Amino acid sequence: MRNELTLCLTLLAGAIASSLSLSAPVFAQTPSDTTWRLISRLGYGPTTGLVDAIAKTDDAPTWALRQVDIAHAASKEPARVPAWTQRASLSLAEIFPEFTKEREARKAGQEKLQKSENGEGPGGNANRSERPFSALVAGEAAAWRLAACSAPDIEHPLLARMTEFWFNHLNVFSGKGPVRPFVGRYVLDVIRANALGKYEDMLLASAKHPAMLFYLDQAQSVAEGSAGHRGNARGLNENYARELLELHTLGVAGGYSQNDVRELARILTGWTVAPNRDDGFRFNAQVHDSGEKRLLGVVFRDRGVQEGEEAIRMLARHPATARRIAQRLATFFVADNPPAALVDELARSFVDSGGDIRTTLKTLISSREFWQADQRLFKTPFDYACSALAATGGLRNPKEAALAMGFLAQAGQPVHGWQTPDGYKTDAATWLSPEALTRRADFAVALGKRTKTPDFLTPFLSEASRQRIAQEPATLHTGLMLASPEFMRKWP
Repeated sequence: MRNELTLCLTLLAGAIASSLSLSAPVFAQTPSDTTWRLISRLGYGPTTGLVDAIAKTDDAPTWALRQVDIAHAASKEPARVPAWTQRASLSLAEIFPEFTKEREARKAGQEKLQKSENGEGPGGNANRSERPFSALVAGEAAAWRLAACSAPDIEHPLLARMTEFWFNHLNVFSGKGPVRPFVGRYVLDVIRANALGKYEDMLLASAKHPAMLFYLDQAQSVAEGSAGHRGNARGLNENYARELLELHTLGVAGGYSQNDVRELARILTGWTVAPNRDDGFRFNAQVHDSGEKRLLGVVFRDRGVQEGEEAIRMLARHPATARRIAQRLATFFVADNPPAALVDELARSFVDSGGDIRTTLKTLISSREFWQADQRLFKTPFDYACSALAATGGLRNPKEAALAMGFLAQAGQPVHGWQTPDGYKTDAATWLSPEALTRRADFAVALGKRTKTPDFLTPFLSEASRQRIAQEPATLHTGLMLASPEFMRKWP
């Protein structure tokens, strides 16, 4: 294994220079180059089926636009969830009772341990070695994400890609205890279901979901002086309102003030979780601020839950939101520093379509910049894991999931594991280093042992990589292909 890893690292040695050299010569793109760019950006790289499908068309842009409509239709259908990740699709009605029992058991265990430490009785937990319910649900939710991004028969590649993009934009952290069991439903019901619809619908669904309500403490926000505040240590919590303005909509340069943060927090008081409702959301009028508020110059008067809904939709439609999302889409799909003209075009498309994501994405794919050979992207660890798994047959069982999740944890991008609400960075400067590439080589070596050589990758490799691989025994070829400089990036 060490010898194979050394060979992988030899191939990887050129990856840093080739990936960061923006002044490298740009050559005319071949059909293979176009295919690589297309399926590495609108999905997670080539599989036999995808390569064959594109080979049958002489109009790659039309094929790409058609994928947007197919992915949109797929988002309206129930997700395909393999049996070994079934907990990812548990309903909120099934999750809440188990979540409540787990919290009560943990509290009882802590009290028992405290009594033991005080010499009042036995302590500890006889079942400490068992994984808690919330950890099992979160683990299978993460495994489903990896299965979905790597197996086109489980999830349409572009829908998986858009799910990644929007989850990162509306990030929640599964490491926060109350959030953990709800991440799977958040992915399916909020992100996947709205990934190619109207942005305001997805934003509103996110705001009402238990995962977000718990993550940014909105469920605990209580209007000062309200009936629910009397005798309650909790008060107004501005966490969600701040991130809604700074990250989910306008952005730091979007023209809002600290007073707007506070006013939005007042508007959203009363938004909390409801264990007995199918959607997990409840508006509690007793803790809502019924006074007049002014957000971005617009007056909001007491209209209960409608106040918050109207405020969120207003923010989703704001021109600053359009520009922020346009910038992020261009960065995600085109280049780390996308052309300003492209960002302007996408922002106009977003505004003109009323925040329709499908329309905006079609504008991006139809742009000249999307197809330009000098617009370059380097794979993040998640991107690399998904594409390597896809090239070797897709994620198919818990053992493979553990391997992939272990790699991602070491690489610094565990699934649902970013603690702060800004989401993972996606630029090459964050992820491109010798140490990071060594971890990828280790992962490539491990995956290379599970499948026959993916010969369909050969046309996408440089002549230098092909010659180097050909010199080695056939048993090493898969790992070497996955460790090649070409496989690390999303340009030919």
